[in-house]
Amino acid sequence: MFDLSTLFAAARASGRAVPVILDGDPGHDDAIGWMLAKASPLLDIRAVTSCAGNQTLEKTTYNARRICALLGIDAPIAMGLHHPLLSDPITAGNIHGQSGLDGPRLPEPVGELSPLTAVELMAKVLRESAEPVVIVVTGPETNVAALLLAHPELKPKIAGISVMGGGIAYGNWTAAAEFNILVDPEAAEIVFSSGLPVQMCGLDVTERALIFPEDFERIRAVDNGVARVVAEWLDFFYRFHRTLGYAGAPVHDPCAIASLLHPELFTIREMHVAIETRGEYCRGTTVGDTSGRLGPANARCVMDVDRDGFAALLLDAVKAYNGWEVPQA
Repeated sequence: MFDLSTLFAAARASGRAVPVILDGDPGHDDAIGWMLAKASPLLDIRAVTSCAGNQTLEKTTYNARRICALLGIDAPIAMGLHHPLLSDPITAGNIHGQSGLDGPRLPEPVGELSPLTAVELMAKVLRESAEPVVIVVTGPETNVAALLLAHPELKPKIAGISVMGGGIAYGNWTAAAEFNILVDPEAAEIVFSSGLPVQMCGLDVTERALIFPEDFERIRAVDNGVARVVAEWLDFFYRFHRTLGYAGAPVHDPCAIASLLHPELFTIREMHVAIETRGEYCRGTTVGDTSGRLGPANARCVMDVDRDGFAALLLDAVKAYNGWEVPQA
């Protein structure tokens, strides 16, 4: 199957950035992932779209706009669907706070929200791009599934989809299901069965992508406006996870960016991933099969990470904002 790392290796060799759409429900770890994306010269951010998940759509959209103001992401921002395709919304205010991005003060949004919906903006970006676009999804896959349903003719314009979601070995919101997939398993099923290249960063890798308190301090010591905010995001995120016994903050969503930019830091396996959309105990489970019983591989699953290399990557990313004047909060 097509390997997105081949696309990024070619981009690195040619010096040309890969066009991307960032779709998420920020969320502290989404925000850190977007920081990593903006810092990389390999990524050309063409659009940002919000989805409901970590908080309600109104809150995640406001957060997306504030994050873009903080980082200087100059791309149109559109609001996605208010709820999953078929099920009731689930939010994670217990982890991310009542705003969905509690902690440091952030600048207010710059510019207007796009009058287009997320699906309309994604379709516009795809139509207008001379090159296929990578979509990075760090929340429920509602918007991307809706795009695929509404515009199947645009599938050739999608180079691949990098997903933070799922877990081959276990879940976190239930015993079997990870939060992003559980929120909208029908959407995930559409994405994973689309025939497009899918790279999945599930809990197998993201719970090993721990950033320790000493890493927070290295980031804080960079002492630019973005670094200070990222360190405070990590402080907030870790306070919750420390109560569960974690030694650091598992920054899930940046893995969906980092595994594209630096696949050498990750262990990746091809397998067939099926999404369980029914079942009293297993709804939202990502079932990974390497035996061929469920069919040929449809995803590249990221299973492990060089933790020290990952932490160093985030440290280098915040240094890219030296000299950037963060708008006043």
